[in-house]
Amino acid sequence: MATTDKILKDALTLKPAEKAELIDKLLSSLDKPDVELEAAWAEEAEGRIDAYEGGELKTATLEKVLERYK
Repeated sequence: MATTDKILKDALTLKPAEKAELIDKLLSSLDKPDVELEAAWAEEAEGRIDAYEGGELKTATLEKVLERYK
């Protein structure tokens, strides 16, 4: 943990714009796409579109959905 404490201590001395840039880079490094997961979601989305277009999917208007949560 000493390493992260040192990095944090150094980061706290940065100018606000430099801190923002560092934060952006750190967050971006966590946002790596999962190829398997993206493929599964693409297949799911295609299946839902096909079901909708084939009349197999029950739909509701936005107003009806919002009524449920009032």
